[in-house]
Amino acid sequence: LIPYQWLDVEQDDAAGEYLEGAGATVSDLPVVILRDGKALRHPSITDMASGVGLKQKASKEIYDVVIIGAGPAGLAGAVYGGSEGLKVLLIERSNPGGQASSSSRIENYLGFPSGLSGAELTRRAMAQALKFGTETLIPQEVRQITVKDGYKFVELTDGHVVHSKSVIVATGVAYRRLEIPGLDRFTGAGVYYGAASVEAHACKGEEVYIVGSGNSACQAAMYLYQFATTVHILLRREHLQQTAANYLVEQIEQVPNIQVHATTEVAGVEGQDILESVTLVNNRTGEREKVPGKALFIYIGARPSTGWLGDMLLKDEKGYIITGRDLERDRTFHTRWKEGRLPFPTESMVPGIFAAGDVRYNALAGISSAVGEGSLAVRYVRKYLQSL
Repeated sequence: LIPYQWLDVEQDDAAGEYLEGAGATVSDLPVVILRDGKALRHPSITDMASGVGLKQKASKEIYDVVIIGAGPAGLAGAVYGGSEGLKVLLIERSNPGGQASSSSRIENYLGFPSGLSGAELTRRAMAQALKFGTETLIPQEVRQITVKDGYKFVELTDGHVVHSKSVIVATGVAYRRLEIPGLDRFTGAGVYYGAASVEAHACKGEEVYIVGSGNSACQAAMYLYQFATTVHILLRREHLQQTAANYLVEQIEQVPNIQVHATTEVAGVEGQDILESVTLVNNRTGEREKVPGKALFIYIGARPSTGWLGDMLLKDEKGYIITGRDLERDRTFHTRWKEGRLPFPTESMVPGIFAAGDVRYNALAGISSAVGEGSLAVRYVRKYLQSL
């Protein structure tokens, strides 16, 4: 959400002039030159945040609710919380919008018949949240939450502690890694997890491979085909219709340079400094084929981003936060839950800590569902605050 200009030192003459003016060399890349002329050499994300003026410290002594995660659920919570007059602090460790921000086109979101990009939806949601007075700390990461006398102490990785009456955990999910020997060394150099809209221009005139068959994979294909020579979708199953929305399947069938390969998986990757070739295997026949490929986009599901919570909240075996009536099924519920009421539908085992979006056990997937979850969580935050 910060305006910038990107210059490729190998293609843009102006890039060399900027480097020279900053007293930097190619070995210092990446170099970021700020508005005041200051040059940041190979900056960390926190250096970047400070350089462009993003706020890194909370301004209030205590908040009504701290929302951790600025995906669709967290952003919706920030908008609805702010609109109802709550003091809201939104904390995000990387970029607003979560995985949704990398979607090239979302066509099944209410009110946008011609569709919009995840980045545009994020921009609008952020503007709306700020309009209602939500305070943001981006990028900032939460280390842990502790509770004392009902108050929540949110400790950040930089050592600062934020005080709040309630917390909504909306940290979403992270893409699963594809477990293939040697793949990790190409991450960011030909292998990408959910970055189609960012890396599309680098794929111009190339053979591109997408691993996955869900909506995210199909949306990526529908964007990348405009740049790539051919986009190859690799499916473990027989048919794309088994996992993707019908409207996406129909769109893909109409694009001549998108090819769908059923029962096909990636068996290996090769290259020097960047990805150069991909080995494919048919999981039915065992037949292998080595093909040239400069880009491999991976969409094979996700896991909840809840490891930082430790054992504070009750989670299922996969790490999803259990809330509401589902808590009562746990044998430790009656010894751990001390309130004279049952948990609210989005409330965790710790009173006043709620979960929303993909991170919540049994939550429905999808952007619309996440937005609903965020607003629902705020509704129960208000009920919780009224009971204090």
